[in-house]
Amino acid sequence: MNRLTNVPRRIARRIASPLGRSKARLHDALPSFAIAYTAIEALADPSAFRQTLLQQIAQATKRIVIVTLYLQDDVGGREILDALYAAQARHPKLQISVFVDWHRAQRGLIGKQKSEGNAGMYREYAKRLGSGVAIYGVPAQSREILGVMHLKGFVIDDAVLYSGASLNDVYLQTQGRYRLDRYHLLRDRGLADAMVSFVQEHLLKSDAVCRLNVPDVPTTRSLQPAIREFRQQMQRASYDVPVDISSTTEVAVTPLIGFGRNDNQLNDTLLALLRNARKRVILLTPYFNLPRPLRVVLGQLLRRGCTIDIMVGDKTANDFFIPPGQPFKTIGLLPYLYENNLRRFAKSHRRQIADGQLNLHLWRDGDNSYHLKGLFVDDDVAVLTGNNLNPRAWSLDMENGLLLRDPSKQLQAMHQAEWTALKRHATRLRDYLALESPRHYPDEVRKQLKRLNRTRLDRLVNRLL
Repeated sequence: MNRLTNVPRRIARRIASPLGRSKARLHDALPSFAIAYTAIEALADPSAFRQTLLQQIAQATKRIVIVTLYLQDDVGGREILDALYAAQARHPKLQISVFVDWHRAQRGLIGKQKSEGNAGMYREYAKRLGSGVAIYGVPAQSREILGVMHLKGFVIDDAVLYSGASLNDVYLQTQGRYRLDRYHLLRDRGLADAMVSFVQEHLLKSDAVCRLNVPDVPTTRSLQPAIREFRQQMQRASYDVPVDISSTTEVAVTPLIGFGRNDNQLNDTLLALLRNARKRVILLTPYFNLPRPLRVVLGQLLRRGCTIDIMVGDKTANDFFIPPGQPFKTIGLLPYLYENNLRRFAKSHRRQIADGQLNLHLWRDGDNSYHLKGLFVDDDVAVLTGNNLNPRAWSLDMENGLLLRDPSKQLQAMHQAEWTALKRHATRLRDYLALESPRHYPDEVRKQLKRLNRTRLDRLVNRLL
């Protein structure tokens, strides 16, 4: 069994190097679940995501396993928690477990006063409504700044709702504003079983993963030995995936895990997919801060003549953007750092932008924010992931994703509809000069950026945030 579960890692490593390896080999090599294309659905927006999640929870009779970065103490988060407890009350034998990042759950919001974080809400619910909903904290690292548990997936009975979204007001659009992500519903028992088995085998069995909605929660310091062991185990972990043979009406779906700088199954597969691209790549990232391996392979693709579309949020659509006139905090530098990264990239590839071979799209819709991640390669491969495609995700965070291989192009219309909808709120960058000049940034931003550049700390910030 161990030999089988390690197949995706070994294959991705083997095909990741030579630029000219055939794409067919990648299709044939990775084990996968054969899923009917009619069982895969892309949801349109945060409202549809929220409605579908609540509907699936209400209909659940067997199991609910939610893995997400955080479940927030706000209207949206409480709505989900209320729905989970209501489902458990209707079906007392229903198994419900929620897994969130250990550190993120036990602190307040950045820039706000110190508090016990979302874990306080979890304990209040358990005290009031009982222990039927188990909420666990997963420590990917000993400190949050060194990396977080960024795995994704909502398994409800035999369906998998996959999104990079966490659970709060803006991701669920409960208070008007929204943070856009991608949302896909896959109805397949085998895939659902595999994702639940992974949680049971690698998360629940670890001494580092502890309940948060109980009176006595251990300290992070006391868990240090267990966290070190957990990290080592997760760097070797894989989903248990069969070798199903898909027919012309089925899509090959492979769940992938990625953790650590070396032998990272998800990273290796992403690079292999890009290196095997024939004509076109679409890359989605919320923060333009690409890891060096990704920048290198994109440069190779441009030299080969591939067309590349990259969609990123405008700096005003960044989670950390602080509008002019509001009190400035250091975290507000991030959108400007990302815009500077984008400017340098656009300037170095200005010829390909002018020729239409490289298309950089800036997404903006009012005061809403952008959090999309993922990849489309040619017309037959897509990656659904929570990976932000930045250095932190590449080497520090614990990530996963779903690889969809569709040689018969049954999902092409669905992918095209998603891409068309995204472009409605995006503007193509005509050249790097179309971006705001740093000379016009707010005074405090210019002062802080100058200090970072002088000490070269901007490189460190790019790696950690």
